[in-house]
Amino acid sequence: MTTSTGPASGSAASGSAAPASPKLPALLPPGSSGAGWGGRFAAPVTFAVFGLADIALFGIHARGTATFAFNQEFAKATVPNLALPAAATCYACGALTLVLAALRLLIVLGWPATVATAVGRRGWRRLLLGLVLFCFVVALLAWSDGGQAIAFNVVDLLSGTFSDSIPLMLGALTGVICSRTGVINIAIEGQLLLGAFCAAIATSVTGSLWLGLVCGALAGSLVATLLAVFAIAYAVDQIVLGVVLNTLVLGLTGYLYNAIMIPFGNTLNNPATFTPVKIPLLGDIPIIGPVFFDATVFLYITYVALAGVHIGLFRTRWGLRTRAVGEHPVAADTVGIGVLAMRYRNVIASGLIAGIGGAYFTIGSVGSFGINMSSGEGYIALAAMIFGRYTPVGAVLAALLFGFTTQLQSILSSINVPIQSNLLLLAPYVVTIVVVAGLVGKVRGPRAEGVPYVKS
Repeated sequence: MTTSTGPASGSAASGSAAPASPKLPALLPPGSSGAGWGGRFAAPVTFAVFGLADIALFGIHARGTATFAFNQEFAKATVPNLALPAAATCYACGALTLVLAALRLLIVLGWPATVATAVGRRGWRRLLLGLVLFCFVVALLAWSDGGQAIAFNVVDLLSGTFSDSIPLMLGALTGVICSRTGVINIAIEGQLLLGAFCAAIATSVTGSLWLGLVCGALAGSLVATLLAVFAIAYAVDQIVLGVVLNTLVLGLTGYLYNAIMIPFGNTLNNPATFTPVKIPLLGDIPIIGPVFFDATVFLYITYVALAGVHIGLFRTRWGLRTRAVGEHPVAADTVGIGVLAMRYRNVIASGLIAGIGGAYFTIGSVGSFGINMSSGEGYIALAAMIFGRYTPVGAVLAALLFGFTTQLQSILSSINVPIQSNLLLLAPYVVTIVVVAGLVGKVRGPRAEGVPYVKS
């Protein structure tokens, strides 16, 4: 039997020959950063823009002293507040960022060679990026809190970041599994939205939060099943298919919301929510305790999902086979791996993770369902997966970055910073564009991602 990759064609139907494998994009030589100007200089230029923003936007307009608090109310162990001169802090962050931009430019130019070789490795590049973002955030916070009577609570910011990032993290993990197995999952948005809808109804009707969580997970898997059937069995264009599924779920949930949830809101759209669970001893650790160990069950599920996906992909036979199917399905089939079965299982199972992320919207946070309440977070989760270079840990860290911007704009809008609220609401989406266009660099996904596999 002949195997091939690519959608079925007329030549295959005639039986004369197997369809030719599509030409896959060539790999860049080791150490190459891309041929164009953008591929080489996007990161240094972006770093410099951040540095200039720290100085020109924040430093010049900063006033007074910025005070940062690291304690929550009724905390058993406390940390003293930190007071910094706002303008000087912004200038220092901007200067450090410009130094990092110059260092990044030297790495791109390859001079000096020893520094470019040592610092230009992926881990160091990520460290430089992290420092630039950290400096930008510190400058922003110093500018916004300068002269304010109330201290800026860092613990509340971090705790809210993790809570807001739960759907993004779970959606990004879903995208990692699907992409690693060779299927582009644009339908994460629909999985989140349907999971939120079904979790709200199930919890409202039965009164059981855990049953609502299960129903939300199954709803996400239902959308994943439709994605798997049409993408794998019928070789439908996966990007178009994902957009269609998102539109279908948006229209369906919107119709059902108006038809049954509004008239019967008390019985169908009034679910309880999970309360935070504090882990003894760990939850009392200053700063990190309230952030990591005093949260709803959804955050603990996210920990388990991250560990399971990471270990599963890189330490188990299932992960080896999954990556083989996503990189070279013909070779995987040759050694006896069921390519189509593996793709079906992975896509449908990953939908459970996205469904749990969707359930968080209703029974983990808001307590009711609203039309389009996912608000594009499925697409941001997809961007986080790309920014994280198709790895579970990288995708989760990128999701935390986007969740951080969401929580930050919420806090900034409450302390009356001189920025219009509409502009603050744009922050998560602007960060998505800046990160993907200017910072992510050249990322190569799995070779067979989005390429249907046809056996003839």
